[in-house]
Amino acid sequence: MSATKPWISAIVFAVVALLVVPAAAEKQVPASKDQIQLSFAPLVKKAAPAVVNIYTRKVVRRRAMAPLFDDPFFRRFFGEGFGFETPRAPVQNSLGSGVIVGADGLVITNHHVIEGADEITVVLADRREFEAKVVGTDKRSDLAVLRLDTGGEALPFLELRDSDELEVGDLVLAIGNPFGVGQTVTSGIVSALARTQVGISDLRSFIQTDAAINPGNSGGALIGMDGRLVGINTAIFSKSGGSLGIGFAIPSNMVRTVIAGITGGGRLVRPWLGAWGQGVGADIAASLGLARPAGVLVNAVHAAGPAGRAGVKVGDVLLAVNGHEVDDPESLKYRIATLAVGGTAELTVWRRGRRSKVRVALVAPPEDPPRELTELKGPHPLAGATVANMSPALADELSLETVDAGVIVMGLRRGSSAGRLGFRTGDMVRAVNGQHVDSVRRLKTLVAERVSRWRITLQRNGRTLNMVIDR
Repeated sequence: MSATKPWISAIVFAVVALLVVPAAAEKQVPASKDQIQLSFAPLVKKAAPAVVNIYTRKVVRRRAMAPLFDDPFFRRFFGEGFGFETPRAPVQNSLGSGVIVGADGLVITNHHVIEGADEITVVLADRREFEAKVVGTDKRSDLAVLRLDTGGEALPFLELRDSDELEVGDLVLAIGNPFGVGQTVTSGIVSALARTQVGISDLRSFIQTDAAINPGNSGGALIGMDGRLVGINTAIFSKSGGSLGIGFAIPSNMVRTVIAGITGGGRLVRPWLGAWGQGVGADIAASLGLARPAGVLVNAVHAAGPAGRAGVKVGDVLLAVNGHEVDDPESLKYRIATLAVGGTAELTVWRRGRRSKVRVALVAPPEDPPRELTELKGPHPLAGATVANMSPALADELSLETVDAGVIVMGLRRGSSAGRLGFRTGDMVRAVNGQHVDSVRRLKTLVAERVSRWRITLQRNGRTLNMVIDR
């Protein structure tokens, strides 16, 4: 074999590769041993400085009393609240991770990482420490935004990628502080997208990954192969407390929405659709003429809501939002929640065997009527209950799906008549002594009557309860 043949063969191979292999931007499997030996190190060096450890201090309070009364035997008689409280020394715990998303010191982490903290310390990968202030939190998505006082110094940060670009099988890296051992990097792939049946938070459409995620990784970064943030690691499925290869991350599109809402006005306001429904199973799909189970079957529409005004009706099937398919109510909520108030959204609707598109306005849920938060007082069963008028804004705040007006129990004073009689936070008061209740004002009038027997109708967790109470 002549010395020139390998050189000629290499040229032929390169030309064939250029003709056969698609554009460089397309995803490819490794084609050679050299490619398999490639390293993530350059990517980690770029991304890791923007991933931080988060420590919190919580003031734990205990009773100050004579040692005799601190004995469990005496507490059984005098109660847990006997004595007065005094602060115990703060305890520092390594609770999780976070990601710097702005050079000015803006940090994103999980709500549950900093919930209840009195002090928050953020430690960078280079061991610099900053005290952090909470800009705002969003319990529904389990996200929190922190601010570091950097004194004008620019910090390394990660850019957010469009999480809708992800595909199952894409390579990802997870960076965080598992078990408090220090910054750790793990690799894996996107195992699944739009996981909505994981009951971690109210708004859920998680990225599932097999990159090792453990306790302490919460709030850390999930990054793509371009070094940008695609998700915030938030939870794992585990029977042992360690990684079993099933981890979940909040998509960066939800992260972006939360950051914009909290930093823009201090309070996150999400669009209101005003339509609710159920997933479509095989039987329902067949009865509606759908080729396969897909979408959300609408079973309630608020007449004054955006969907109702756009012409959405009970019995319609919502198939997509802005071209993104929705397969259950959770994915519909997620898609609407990642959009900004003030714009519009295009819904793909299935009705009577035909597809159509409708455009809905993205508006904030109105506080109509005003909630009129009131603690009821007097010689009646509901004394000590704090009640409010239900409105779309309050329903959204409480994560309730309802089109009904009425009065909801928001809280119960300890030791009150309402608490002792079994009323619960979240109860909807529908009627008192056969009289319909549609407002706090109406309820106050009805409980002011002098009667010897009370008949109160409640709605609780979708069930109607009738309580009869003799005075």
